[in-house]
Amino acid sequence: MSTNGGLPLDPIAEARRLWAEHGWAHAADGMAAVTSLMRAHQIALARVEAVLKPYGVTFARYEVLMLLYFSRKASLPMTLIGERLQVHPTSVTNAVDRLEAAGLVRRTPHPDDRRSTIVELLDAGRELAEAATADLNAEVFAAPWISPATAVSLVDVIGGMRRDAGDF
Repeated sequence: MSTNGGLPLDPIAEARRLWAEHGWAHAADGMAAVTSLMRAHQIALARVEAVLKPYGVTFARYEVLMLLYFSRKASLPMTLIGERLQVHPTSVTNAVDRLEAAGLVRRTPHPDDRRSTIVELLDAGRELAEAATADLNAEVFAAPWISPATAVSLVDVIGGMRRDAGDF
């Protein structure tokens, strides 16, 4: 173990070395970049989930709450929630089911389209979203382990990757 509690060596750097050693040097940096990104995702998600745990919501459910929170009428059609969060309709249904069971949102029929359902943010959901956001801002977003300049650079780099993949 290292002095900071982590591994004594970086397993991704070791994988990169081995990748090159086994004849895949042309792909070693890309493998290390993708693997690093995936590991960073795990670390960041664990930190966010730890902050949200006392609120009884996952990050996926928190995202639904915040999307509703920021909407003009504090309500959106379920299909639009899925589009904006870029998730499968089943994931939206699952998140909304849990939020509704917790008394944070309510489903109502769409007034003009029988095929659509509206999800409305309730007062309890608004209060939870505000409290959880205050904690996330204080414990994660304002201090994400990297400098503000690095955070901006990271968003730019990942934004380019997402754009090139057709994400937006």
